[in-house]
Amino acid sequence: MDRGMVGSTSRGRLRVEVRHQGVSAVVTPAGELDHHTAELLREPLEQCVTDGRSRLVVDCSRLEFCDSTGLNVLLGARLKAEAAGGGVHLAGMLPVVARVFEITGAEAVFTVHDTLDAALVE
Repeated sequence: MDRGMVGSTSRGRLRVEVRHQGVSAVVTPAGELDHHTAELLREPLEQCVTDGRSRLVVDCSRLEFCDSTGLNVLLGARLKAEAAGGGVHLAGMLPVVARVFEITGAEAVFTVHDTLDAALVE
């Protein structure tokens, strides 16, 4: 089981870490995901799929805010991952972030897990 850090980036209000665990790429955004920070998440998600890691687990436990731009980044990643034979799993969403997914109905198109450990069960 590979738990090594393979990358991270940050810009003010959002930090994104990426690591590989088994067949999954675990992407952990921490902070605020919005119009100003969305590219910080889009780029590593797309790079994971390009690198052959199409099972993406987004650990949302440190994501404090997500607006429609952030939601669109995740929806775009879902389409690319599914086209490559994988998918996007969301884990550990805080209530304020989960509410965005509930209001928009986006929770219906993602596999949502209560915890990261649950999302990593393959």
